[in-house]
Amino acid sequence: MHAMCFHSMLPRLGCLLALAAVGFQNNDTYALESKKPAMSIEKRPFGKTADGVQVDLYTLTNAKGTVLKMTNFGAIVVALEVPDREGKRANVNMGFSTLDGFLGPNPYFGATVGRFCNRIAGGKFTLDGKQYTLATNDGGRHHLHGGTVGFNKVVWNAEPFEAKSGVGIKFTYLSKNGEEGYPGNLNVTAVYTLTSENEMAVEFTAQTDAATPVNLTNHCYWNLAGAGSGTIRNHELMIAADKYLPVDAVLIPTGKVADVAGTALDFTKPEKIGSRLDEIKADPVGYDHCFVLRGEAGRVRLAAKVKDPASGRVMEIHTTQPALQFYSGNFLDGKPENNNYRQYDGFCLETQHYPDSPNHANFPTTILRPGETFCQKTVHRFYTE
Repeated sequence: MHAMCFHSMLPRLGCLLALAAVGFQNNDTYALESKKPAMSIEKRPFGKTADGVQVDLYTLTNAKGTVLKMTNFGAIVVALEVPDREGKRANVNMGFSTLDGFLGPNPYFGATVGRFCNRIAGGKFTLDGKQYTLATNDGGRHHLHGGTVGFNKVVWNAEPFEAKSGVGIKFTYLSKNGEEGYPGNLNVTAVYTLTSENEMAVEFTAQTDAATPVNLTNHCYWNLAGAGSGTIRNHELMIAADKYLPVDAVLIPTGKVADVAGTALDFTKPEKIGSRLDEIKADPVGYDHCFVLRGEAGRVRLAAKVKDPASGRVMEIHTTQPALQFYSGNFLDGKPENNNYRQYDGFCLETQHYPDSPNHANFPTTILRPGETFCQKTVHRFYTE
């Protein structure tokens, strides 16, 4: 479904929106006049990369007072502050408060991930009769999340904007031919919008001048009780998937598609994340599985719902993507590169295509060709119960 964009009744931007250009200067807050109470976007310096490139932090606030903080380094979500059932706001997105943490080794906190998220076996794939070799940055064996310098480690162009549905940032990046071993010059757009309905909408588009695999996702780590508040074992999770992709010992898909019924991966009804987590035979123990979402890929539909019973915060995820990677924070180990977060202190629900798709003809294609437009949308909706 690369060439078309599908829409739903959810508040949306549309993949090829003409975005209103707004002028921004450092250290100023601009109230967007058409909204009462006013929404705002603030831009301020966030630091510099190792080679001296200026990086900015954008603070977006909607009419309800919900706050989304993002940086143009890695098009990263730095914080998202949403209310609990008592109206008390907390940041539910794990990461760092300073740029230095994101510059160093870290587990992709909040990042926009590409050119191909998740894993490609052996860092190799064959396309149109030619074999390509990518960085093997996953234990020296496999390609993970775009390589050594993926989209999470580059500085994106950023354009703040106002839309009817909210305020946001349009990030753009040119991934040049040969970057991390990929063919083709890929023009990528990632539009993040904080809507007036307490949604974080993420819309990816991409175009290429040569055939290339594309699989983009956002890699937020969530804890609905608040980042740093402890384990997510008591969060209640529903995933709208009857099937998943079995993997080998190093998390590469076997190529089969299996039923979740009768397994610890059955989240068709709400289950506590921790209720069967220890049954997963993995090292480290925990969930790191790709679920095949119900419904038609390319159309926005419910993918998952998570609730923290203590705070009442709920997050629904709606997406056009065909699959969802559920990761329970198994590799978090309390070290500084993980911002001292411990195992199971957060979880990821990454909407995406299947891992290692270029090496499995039976998986939905991830190959984007000249003249086509890659287009995927995901909406994270927050409310309380």
